[in-house]
Amino acid sequence: MEKDAVSAGVSEVGGLFNTAEIKILVCYIISSINKPVPGQMLANVLHYEGIANCFEVNDAIASLCKNGHLELIDEKEDIYIITESGKDIAETLKTSLPLTVKDRAYTAALKMVSRFRNSKESDIKITKEDGKTFITCSAKDNGVPFMSVKLLVSDEEQALFIKNKFLNDSGIYSEIIELLTK
Repeated sequence: MEKDAVSAGVSEVGGLFNTAEIKILVCYIISSINKPVPGQMLANVLHYEGIANCFEVNDAIASLCKNGHLELIDEKEDIYIITESGKDIAETLKTSLPLTVKDRAYTAALKMVSRFRNSKESDIKITKEDGKTFITCSAKDNGVPFMSVKLLVSDEEQALFIKNKFLNDSGIYSEIIELLTK
C-alpha cells in the first residue's frame, strides 16, 4: 500500500503509514477492548509504541466519528465507543493488518484503558509535611475512598514513581486487602 500518512515518530518496522490501515486499527482496538476508550490517550499510546503518528490517529478517530463508525460519548473526557458499522469494519478488515502490529497495539491499549480506569477509581496526593514528602493513595468506589495508604517517601521523584505504579497495576488494591486479611 502507498504511504499516505505522516510518519513522524513511527517505526519503519511495525509501523503503519497508510490512513486506511490506521482507521482499521482504531476500529480493531476499540472493538476488541469493547470498552469506552479515551481518544487522545489512544493516539498517544500508538505513537509512543511507534505504531502510528498521533496526529494521524486523531484524524482517523475524527473521520470514523464523522462516518458513524465511532461515537463520542463524553466530550469532556474525549471518550469513544464503537458503533455496529465500526465493529463490522474491524471484523471484515482485521486480517489486512500485520499480526504483530495488532498484538502490540492491543496490548498497549489494554494497559492504557486499565490505567485510565484506575485513575478514575483512585485519588493520589503528594504532600510535604515538616520538610518530608508523603504520598497518599486512595482507592474509590462510587467516589468514596474505601482504602487509603499514606507513605513517607524520600522525595517527589519516588512519589511519582509510586503514583505511576499504583495507577498502572489494578491488582494493588486486592493484594493489600489479601495481605491485611491473611
